[in-house]
Amino acid sequence: MEYRRFGRTDWKVSEIGYGMWGLAGWTGSDQDEVSQSLDRAVELGSNFFDTAWGYAEGKSEQILGNILKKYVHKRLYFATKIPPKNFIWPSKSHFKLEDCFPASHIIEYTEKSLKNLDVECIDLQQFHVWEDAWATNDDWKEAVVKLKQEGKVKHFGISVNRWEPNNVLETLKTGLIDSVQVIYNIFDQNPEDKLFPLCRELDIAVIARVPFDEGTLTGLLTKDTTFPADDWRSTYFVPENLIPSVEHADALKPIVPAHMTMPEMALRFILGNDDVHTIIPGMRKIKHVEANIGSSDGKSLDENLLLELKAHRWDRTPTEWSQ
Repeated sequence: MEYRRFGRTDWKVSEIGYGMWGLAGWTGSDQDEVSQSLDRAVELGSNFFDTAWGYAEGKSEQILGNILKKYVHKRLYFATKIPPKNFIWPSKSHFKLEDCFPASHIIEYTEKSLKNLDVECIDLQQFHVWEDAWATNDDWKEAVVKLKQEGKVKHFGISVNRWEPNNVLETLKTGLIDSVQVIYNIFDQNPEDKLFPLCRELDIAVIARVPFDEGTLTGLLTKDTTFPADDWRSTYFVPENLIPSVEHADALKPIVPAHMTMPEMALRFILGNDDVHTIIPGMRKIKHVEANIGSSDGKSLDENLLLELKAHRWDRTPTEWSQ
């Protein structure tokens, strides 16, 4: 496992972290398998874990809390997220701060996360949605300062809405945010335009989420793929999304190197960008943990392949189903 400096926090975090959304609240989650996968990740050197209260109303946080206790002798960095007060993902441009993150709500859900994680201080507390129009509102700033002064949160971050990487730029300039979590992958390259340069300038850490485009970049989805009704992907991969997603993935298959899988190529594409400090793929099976972590070996994709992948950029805008 290779490690990178996590912005101005100065943490040394694993290039492959662990996204914990899929460990609770998804169909097909087996808790024994989840536990074994987490153990294997720690064994292989992964030291950054990302969860949220919104992942099964704190259940994922509790799973992470157990891991932190189990490996108390290791320095595992952990991040969670405050849900918006109106519990609507993603936020909408007309939402007001008081609808999503009034100070009292920020404090209340930080306390809930502290209890679920069974810790006295959270390494990284993130806002689960965001609107840059809130940047000048003092209410959230006061809550951030209060929680840090009380020693309940070390650093704050923002998880940016899907396909809106620029919807945080002014907020980053406040100096109160130490990390940004953003969708970045072969298709979603637009964070490179404005977000990454600003993060580089301000020394803000970047967490790349959704490296496989919710499964599209595994190359396993087909135009006939369906998901159970209680699986959120059934409302995300509607026909107007599933069909073009599969077509874009199919266009990549001819250029996947013979010795490599599409998921490995997808991870190595992201690791080729020094502006990214860690990637948080969801991993529910040991074989996925081993394969994903295996991509962090210091070896880069061929420069010609990287250039070719750049041409597969797919700019999308938020829709009713983009969540």
